[in-house]
Amino acid sequence: VIVPTGSKGGFVGKQLPPPGDRAAWLEAGKEAYRTFIRGLLDVTDNRDGSGIIPPERVVRLDEDDPYLVVAADKGTASFSDIANGISQEYGFWLDDAFASGGSAGYDHKRMGITARGAWESVKRHFRELGHDTQSQDFTVVGVGDMSGDVFGNGMLLSEHIRLVAAFDHRHVFVDPAPDAAASFAERRRLFELPGPSWDDYDRSLLSPGGGVFPLSAKSIPVSAEMASALGLDEGVRALTPAELKRAVLLAPVDLLWNGGIGTYVKASTETHADIGDRGNDAIRVDGKQLRVRVVGEGGNLGVSQRGRIEAALAGVRINTDAIDNSAGVGTSDREVNIKILLGGVMRDGRLDREARDRLLHSMTDEVSEQVLRDNYEQNVLLGNSRANAAVMLPVHERLIEWLEARDELDRELEFLPSSSEIQNRVSEKRGLTRPEFAVLVAYAKLALKADLAATDLADDPWFTRTLAEYFPEPIREAYADDLHAHPLRSAIIVNSVVNSMVNRGGITFASRAADETGASSGQIARAYVIAREIFDLRGFVVAVEATDNTVPTDAQTDLYLSFRQLLDRAARWFVQHRSEGLDIGVEIEAFSGPVGGLAGRMGELLRGDELRRFTERVSELEEAGVPPELAQRGAGLLASLALLDVVEQSRLREWDLDGVARVFFEMSSRMQFDELLTRVSALPQDDRWGSMARAALRDDLYAVMIALTSSVIVHTEPGDPEERIDVWIDQGGAAARRAVEEILSAAHALDEPGLATLSVALRRLRSLVR
Repeated sequence: VIVPTGSKGGFVGKQLPPPGDRAAWLEAGKEAYRTFIRGLLDVTDNRDGSGIIPPERVVRLDEDDPYLVVAADKGTASFSDIANGISQEYGFWLDDAFASGGSAGYDHKRMGITARGAWESVKRHFRELGHDTQSQDFTVVGVGDMSGDVFGNGMLLSEHIRLVAAFDHRHVFVDPAPDAAASFAERRRLFELPGPSWDDYDRSLLSPGGGVFPLSAKSIPVSAEMASALGLDEGVRALTPAELKRAVLLAPVDLLWNGGIGTYVKASTETHADIGDRGNDAIRVDGKQLRVRVVGEGGNLGVSQRGRIEAALAGVRINTDAIDNSAGVGTSDREVNIKILLGGVMRDGRLDREARDRLLHSMTDEVSEQVLRDNYEQNVLLGNSRANAAVMLPVHERLIEWLEARDELDRELEFLPSSSEIQNRVSEKRGLTRPEFAVLVAYAKLALKADLAATDLADDPWFTRTLAEYFPEPIREAYADDLHAHPLRSAIIVNSVVNSMVNRGGITFASRAADETGASSGQIARAYVIAREIFDLRGFVVAVEATDNTVPTDAQTDLYLSFRQLLDRAARWFVQHRSEGLDIGVEIEAFSGPVGGLAGRMGELLRGDELRRFTERVSELEEAGVPPELAQRGAGLLASLALLDVVEQSRLREWDLDGVARVFFEMSSRMQFDELLTRVSALPQDDRWGSMARAALRDDLYAVMIALTSSVIVHTEPGDPEERIDVWIDQGGAAARRAVEEILSAAHALDEPGLATLSVALRRLRSLVR
């Protein structure tokens, strides 16, 4: 999801000459493009120093909206300079920021950015399978050739690729048992040639039985080695080119890498006519027929959405093209916003165009890193979402219904499961697939962006740093004072907050919080940012990511989901405790230091069974390869939520922070608080009311525990926490001792206690407060 928002469209040149005269045909296409771009700008608002300038002789029925950019895509990949020339001819405020990727922009093919973004998806899929693509060999088939941006760059992203077969519109390439090192070097040689094809491949490097076959051949001989590598029947000795291409798609290898144009995989429930790509009807396969483990969609729409879902249900690791190849869009987005900022500097005479172009070029690597970061985070999100997909399916359905109620999602159009299909999946203990989650991610972000754009969130001074972090370091250093004047300042900030909330808080974070607390999206966003900073999400993520090559993704996901729970509950704490509103900077200043100091001491503060469980959890994480310091932090994440109450109480009552913490965790151990919370978390959340009851019960437990802590501190003399609690219970007499016994009985009930049992336990806890 980009700044401020994006959509996909195109144009058709209706009166082009036949493509036989290529030069004339190309020039006519360019002229049609000029007409199209001028038509767009004729009805688009402009901007100058005084404000918005509506187009002349146009009746406007919409609001002011001067933002229009065009991106290079199929058919217009080399037309950016044409579009920017028209923008300058019209005096359009975006100047050469109107079309990204031109001669003064970021060259996507040279950067290899689209392929590199999609490769982040591939790496994540394989890591979840316990395979490291950057250090271990794996087999690949693909669509494309080494002259293509996505295919060519992609096939150079690991020296451990063993490319078994690939095809484009001219040839089929087959290397049944490729040598990873030799084939990598040969692919690099081809990539560096001007306009290579598979026919340029050095045949001496092919393994026995391989070859490069032209699609003009009527029949292609199939060697025994080819048949084995492609999983063909032993008796197959020859195939037509179309049959061989189909066999490539169905090969039993590790990865299918799509870098071509066309749709090659559909669902078994779809017809070829449904796909609308007649040129590939003869080779297209069904999702459930794929024999690969992973699909990487560097190209657009290589797989239909239904085909993706069918493949995912059959066990294939696959996202969507919108996730996999989004790095190209992200790069264009950043280029445009950087040019907008520098355009104002140029108009002030502080920078000329030549110096600006040098500056843009110097930031290429950092822009790449920022964009790839987005791809990495979204893949982590999708992996995390799949980890508890079955349990969370009723919650995900409520998100779908919430988006439908807002009239922002058509589940049938997006091929999301119907209510009856969701019920079937619930009974089968299956959740949403990755392609379905990919769709929900986008809609959840767009809905949240729409809500936050209508608030004053971006005006909070705390987000000065957020705005600066969007831009590369040279911009932050040289033009920090110009950032506040960026026309899209608010949109950039909102976009950053939304990406963080969904990527780290989870797809349903905002909608659940709004539904269960009644707070607005603006309040929830503020509370989320406060919680994120107080508990140092950034430092936690850095520590987890440092284990990418040493710790299985299951263990990492466990850590991420624990932190997600902490963020969820901490954000709700601030929403509920600050009904008058939230000042982000003030709250972060008040809580960060005290919480940070205590959070690192959970092994010292926890007592009894809670300490034992903490120690066991640390051991589990360390056995999975998690470094000791991160294991200690991960094990204490959820317990550290109580530190908000501890810090708040010590601050309001002017009590010693350490003393309050020690009494709280001694009381927590005595009342089996952790066990009660575990029982609450096990309550069903099959419907909205069940989820709300569970959340309310959990919040009430925390509130009662800090009240009990305060009661002990008020009614006993300073001293050992354990002795103070003994004195305090004795003060309550037989009634207090009986209440404690009933609470412990509920916590240790043999059968899973329901809402009624836990509600009674809560009432007994509350009766102890005095």
